[in-house]
Amino acid sequence: MPTAFNKFILFSALWAAVFSAPHTLHAKESETPKDLKTEIKEYISHHLEDAYDFSLFSYTNAQGEHVYISIPLPVVLWDEGLQIFSSTKLHHGKEVAQVGTHYYKLEHGKIYKTDAGGTINYDEAHHVTNSAPLDLSITKGVVSMLFIALLMFWIFRSLAKTYGENGGVPAGIGRFFEPIVLYIRDDIARPNIGEKKYMKYMNFLLTVFFFVWFLNLLGLTPLGVNVTGNIAVTFGLALLTFIITNFTGTKDYWLHLFDPLGSSMKWYAKIPLYIILIPIEVLGVFIKPFSLLIRLYANMQAGHIVLMSLIGLMFIFKSWLGSPLSFGLAFAISLIELLVALLQAYIFTMLSALYFGFAAEEHEHH
Repeated sequence: MPTAFNKFILFSALWAAVFSAPHTLHAKESETPKDLKTEIKEYISHHLEDAYDFSLFSYTNAQGEHVYISIPLPVVLWDEGLQIFSSTKLHHGKEVAQVGTHYYKLEHGKIYKTDAGGTINYDEAHHVTNSAPLDLSITKGVVSMLFIALLMFWIFRSLAKTYGENGGVPAGIGRFFEPIVLYIRDDIARPNIGEKKYMKYMNFLLTVFFFVWFLNLLGLTPLGVNVTGNIAVTFGLALLTFIITNFTGTKDYWLHLFDPLGSSMKWYAKIPLYIILIPIEVLGVFIKPFSLLIRLYANMQAGHIVLMSLIGLMFIFKSWLGSPLSFGLAFAISLIELLVALLQAYIFTMLSALYFGFAAEEHEHH
């Protein structure tokens, strides 16, 4: 990674750590009793969404109130200047956060401007009509990505250091990661991009593989982080592939898009065909990254939904037969998800390398 980017990552992580001191938030609320299935659906929905704090666990006290234990994160808003405060003020959307002369409330996972009474207005379609400030908050998804970025920086800096000290022989944790790095180079990059140009794409391919893999694994932890199940994140990754593919494309790549038949036919005979072929080729430029973002998003989202649903069945059955069966299925799905986490990182990297190969391909012209 470039030096400037390293500094940005380190500064951002330090900044987030300062504003998100590891104290616990005890939030109490009185709620009307809900149907068990409704509670399970809300829990799954909450798990899949990003949040302004790390929810650790919750319990119901003797008074029947829900008590949430969580680690708050900094809320950063741009509203007539920079507004920074702790997510504890939002109280999971149950209270109004006052910052100076401004009032904010969390509604359906989004922060809106309101008044001292916390008034939220809706239109006929039940959409919130309150204005929303520009949200630059450090959510749990952002913290997770910063953590993975720092983890990758530490792992591969250590790997490079041991290479230099031991004459090209890895030591420690590097012995585990070296075969993976070599596999990406020899079995993904070289065959799909070619010997001449594969090295200039290796930085991105290695970064995106381990970044997606580690985030997928983090999503299987009890922290409930679903970063790769967020379509905004997968869109960003696919956008990088799209930009690199088209900005490094050779003249043969662009010629194939707008002149797919080449010199095999007379120009006047190609015009009717090009009315159909050229729009299809141009559309394919956008379909390829779109398939990348949808595949990763849908697979990880579906995996979390299935896993959470199986866990929820344990509380619905409440029997000596149904609950153990649900637990067994959830455990089996968890093991499968470990494979899926690696497989999705591999597929994303493989397809990216394939698209880079299309862009870097050169033909001999006689």
